[in-house]
Amino acid sequence: MGLLPTFIEDDEDLIEEYEEELPEPREYEIDLKTGQLTGRIVTGIEAIKIWIYLALNTPRYRYTIFTWNYGNESEDLIGKGYTKEATQSELERMTEECLLECPYIRSISNLETQFNKSMLTITLTVNTDYGEFRQEVEINGI
Repeated sequence: MGLLPTFIEDDEDLIEEYEEELPEPREYEIDLKTGQLTGRIVTGIEAIKIWIYLALNTPRYRYTIFTWNYGNESEDLIGKGYTKEATQSELERMTEECLLECPYIRSISNLETQFNKSMLTITLTVNTDYGEFRQEVEINGI
């Protein structure tokens, strides 16, 4: 009996074993202007838009019902005294890190942040399994 294993599986076999087809995304529809539920269920790109809205408006680590991978850390920038450029750079990093947790999102591009008093507006292009779209999300209290 040796110390090293005599049979090593190929990485490709392991990857294929764990790659399962994701079900179509489903979310309860939210009116993105008011933040109110509409009572309908949406699927596909519309569900991903709702997920993005909720993830960016949920502070990370605050609610025990969510995993530590869910939510946005932008509140951590309050009162830090960073320059405008450093703050925007950190916001972009935090936003991308937040959104790439979604298994349906492949990449984020054209990310722009804009402050207006305590309102943060994030505009971005999202590339998903269901296509590409542009979205604008407003976050209050930043």
